[in-house]
Amino acid sequence: MQNQQKVRTVLVGCGGMSGAWLEAASQMPEIEIVGLVDIFEEAARKKAADFQLPDAIIGTELANVLEQTKVDAVFNCTIPEAHYEVTMAALKHGCHVLSEKPLADSMEHAREMLLTARQAGKIFSVIQNRRYDPAIRRVKNFLVEKSIGEITTVNSDFYIGAHFGGFRDHMKHVLLLDMAIHTFDAARLLTGADPVSVYCKEWNPRGSWYDQDASAIAIFEMTNGIIYTYRGSWCADGLPTTWECDWRVIGEKGTLTWDGGQKQQAQVIKETGGFISAYQDVDIPPYEARNIGGHAGLIREFFACIQNGTQPETQAEDNIKSLAMVFGAIESAETGLPVKINW
Repeated sequence: MQNQQKVRTVLVGCGGMSGAWLEAASQMPEIEIVGLVDIFEEAARKKAADFQLPDAIIGTELANVLEQTKVDAVFNCTIPEAHYEVTMAALKHGCHVLSEKPLADSMEHAREMLLTARQAGKIFSVIQNRRYDPAIRRVKNFLVEKSIGEITTVNSDFYIGAHFGGFRDHMKHVLLLDMAIHTFDAARLLTGADPVSVYCKEWNPRGSWYDQDASAIAIFEMTNGIIYTYRGSWCADGLPTTWECDWRVIGEKGTLTWDGGQKQQAQVIKETGGFISAYQDVDIPPYEARNIGGHAGLIREFFACIQNGTQPETQAEDNIKSLAMVFGAIESAETGLPVKINW
């Protein structure tokens, strides 16, 4: 990229999460941060100081910053309720957008944002950073080889007693809205399947420190006849899972388990006959993935796509299917009925 111009970029939303974005961007010579925007000007000024960006334009409104300088791309690190407004302003100004998840605060807004990106001819992608973890790439590569046969059933468990304090303690659908998108998106990645319908039950267990429901169980019907189940809680103390969940993937010929970290195991049928078949362990080979490194891997891919005219893996056109799983689960929990998932 030495012969290509730097991509002039503005970051909007200078809260805690923005640091990971700016740290990654600081290691990429193809990126030039030309502006920082936050409703609290001091927050933007602090990030400029922390990341040695003395020439960055500081503002409290994106539109004003866009008018002051040439901008090619926008990092949308705002809270979910602001994603729509910031992304729409950036796209209409002719900027590519990489946004924090979730893509939008409603399916209606998400569809409108996608339409605007198409009309503008710009990349609109979501930083679904857990897709870029080396461990999940290794599991995905193993499943693609079909050593356990065609996938029939996938289960994921997420149990962490998270004492956040602040706004999450009072959020409605806090687990589904704020965290489950990671797991639902991972389920789509691992299975290569898309959601068809969902039945979900939410509740707030005794002893919970959240005001609203912080636990949920969801059963998804996926394409290819796969059933995917999600069990999770943000107020489950003791024996926590990893943040990536504890997984069991069942195929026609065997099963894979993954603890969300480095522990991955698989067994396949060795011999049938009798009450229970005989099984044998199979190796899950190392895999050198192209796109790894969490935020850095995803941000690097986003800018490579800007330079070469392709689309990132986490483009909004695809990620809306993961978002639809979230809002489908919420609708089912609120109505007590199964919900058909549309995007």
